[in-house]
Amino acid sequence: MGRIYEEVEGEGGSVSRYRRHENGRGWVAAGATVEPSAYIDSTTYVETGARVGAGAWVGAGSWIDSGAKIGAAAFIGANVHVGRDATVGRGTRVGSHSRIGDGATVGNGARLDHDTVLERGASVAGTDSGSGYLSAA
Repeated sequence: MGRIYEEVEGEGGSVSRYRRHENGRGWVAAGATVEPSAYIDSTTYVETGARVGAGAWVGAGSWIDSGAKIGAAAFIGANVHVGRDATVGRGTRVGSHSRIGDGATVGNGARLDHDTVLERGASVAGTDSGSGYLSAA
């Protein structure tokens, strides 16, 4: 059985293709990889080239930008923007209304409060020294 994609026109007139993720019904762009056990809220977008690990949870209204990586068992609150090529480590918790800048890194097991702004290219150390940002993807 093939995947069914829907086309969505952006503000600038460009058209992107998305499918609905089975767990949560969030929008997943063609070329993005989201593990089946991840939860993607129905009002969330995961862009092309992004990866979301096993057991991750991405809340309402969040946006996972192109090339971003969300580790296994990470929790992303509501209305969070994870920028292009940013990395959010395994088991990390990001509070609602936060912004993770392009190319920023949040280490495994880190905890970010709601309304946190992490600038482009910034880094936050994690509490978990385990290897890799994804355990199952």
